[in-house]
Amino acid sequence: MTEDIIKVLLVDDQPLLRMGFRLILEGEEDFHVVGEASDGIEAVRQVEALAPDVILMDVRMPTMDGIEATRRISDSGSEARVIILTTFDLDEYAFSGLQAGASAFLLKDVAPSELVHAVRLVASGDAVVAPRVTQRLLETYVRGGALPGQSPTPHRDPLLDDLTPRETEILTTIAEGLSNAEIAHKFFLSEATVKTHVRRILSKLQLRDRVQVVVYAYETGLVVPSNPDY
Repeated sequence: MTEDIIKVLLVDDQPLLRMGFRLILEGEEDFHVVGEASDGIEAVRQVEALAPDVILMDVRMPTMDGIEATRRISDSGSEARVIILTTFDLDEYAFSGLQAGASAFLLKDVAPSELVHAVRLVASGDAVVAPRVTQRLLETYVRGGALPGQSPTPHRDPLLDDLTPRETEILTTIAEGLSNAEIAHKFFLSEATVKTHVRRILSKLQLRDRVQVVVYAYETGLVVPSNPDY
């Protein structure tokens, strides 16, 4: 198996759903399903034993739900990226999963091609599709008042003071869902320079990936809903 293979762990209490995802993913040359789990506790154990790159994580499961499992996996220091599986797109549980450290969420009835594309994007750490969807989810909850688990008035994070003015500008554009190419065009930079800025931003703010930048921007009040009539 080459280093380019993406190792995937499937976590869902429905065997038929896991089988369906396995069939889709293993039809691709660059995917390998390394294991399956039917609840959160088993998922946490499997992550430690199998070191997957990406985890497809159901939300509602017995014993331990996907939110708590995601939180434990994230807190463990694992480099695995979690994609939350949900049944409808404006699901508070999906948002809670992103707060817990997930990198994206997908509907369970996602088209096979979209599933494959999403797993590749999340595995790359440069998921620009997920932040756009995440933005919609977050703006919905911001508009309804404080986000779940957040105080009504967000406080400025002192870590923001470590960013240069350019990094602050780029942070805002990442939170808006812009790709590296779009950011480069906006600020007349090369994509390589943008990538360097993104890496520094993630490091300084202690964030895992671009999706966490979106969550962070809303939680700290750096970004507010852009379209109140959405």
